[in-house]
Amino acid sequence: MTRFHGLIISTGLLALLGACVVADDWAGTSETPERSPEAIRIASYNMLNLFDDVDDPALEGDVDDCHSYDKTVRAKPSAQSAAAAQAIRTIDADVIGLQEVESYDALVKFREAHLQGMGYEYVASVDVGYSRGVEQSVLSRYPITEIRVWPGASLGGVHPELWNGRPNRDAGEPLLWRRSPLMVKVEVPAGAKGNEEAYELTLFVVHHKSGRGNEYWREAETRKVLELIEEQHGADPEANVVVMGDFNAQISDTSTRMYLESGMRWIFDGAALGNSTVTHESGRTIDFILTSPTMRKEIVEDSMFVQSVPLRARGADWRTTPTPDGYASDHLPVVVDIVPVNK
Repeated sequence: MTRFHGLIISTGLLALLGACVVADDWAGTSETPERSPEAIRIASYNMLNLFDDVDDPALEGDVDDCHSYDKTVRAKPSAQSAAAAQAIRTIDADVIGLQEVESYDALVKFREAHLQGMGYEYVASVDVGYSRGVEQSVLSRYPITEIRVWPGASLGGVHPELWNGRPNRDAGEPLLWRRSPLMVKVEVPAGAKGNEEAYELTLFVVHHKSGRGNEYWREAETRKVLELIEEQHGADPEANVVVMGDFNAQISDTSTRMYLESGMRWIFDGAALGNSTVTHESGRTIDFILTSPTMRKEIVEDSMFVQSVPLRARGADWRTTPTPDGYASDHLPVVVDIVPVNK
């Protein structure tokens, strides 16, 4: 149910209201915390289909970059793009990991149209092997020194015989990454924030397999990410590693718990949970920033937050309910501040 002008309107009537639909900012926080001068701010944000309006004629059918499966225009509506940019301007992150971006070109076009003056000189966006044509990306004010992806990499094992109790169409096929993580290394130069030495962050921007019944797939993806993290710490035990993105799982789910049991720490660990930590309009928290134990003392206390951006009313059916004014995505940005000094 959605309130407007003192009335309660049934979901079935929303389709008749079009642009008049409004929604309360019921998730996240509308008060964006200030950060200390010596901190950098990192964030994660699922942009919801940041496709541009440029058609690549070589891509058709299920991989068409201009039209969705229902043959509607796939490009992100201009109002939603502007709202997503406003959310990014509001959080003012120095480094932001993004999900559901069509391509490097689409991201640069978005940056040039909406984020002029924000200082996002460094961009990473690489094909991660997903047939639907979205990838993970990074916008950064600090140099990106390394970029890696593992599209189509084996996760070990095969798909099980059953999926949600029914025959699995992929049964027996090798289990592969649905969307490879994007790994980038970002260097905060010496002196940038009062830090005497350069500070390096290794980011794994993930978009884990979605859907009920695909828990086994998410867990296999998580095991592979943990292997890659172990490689980073094998080469440098003090490496500052962050896993961020859309986990398509909640904090109590096995795939997320696997990260925590490995020693990674959720930025909201120990905090009071509720609507302020909800990250998706389904009412769930499925977007996370996790940090390695080496960074524990570098996280600024009480700096973490989920930025509120207009969503459909809680409980509304996204298939039939129009988006409200100011709508950018079905996800909200997750943010935390870090002092770039190894402690």
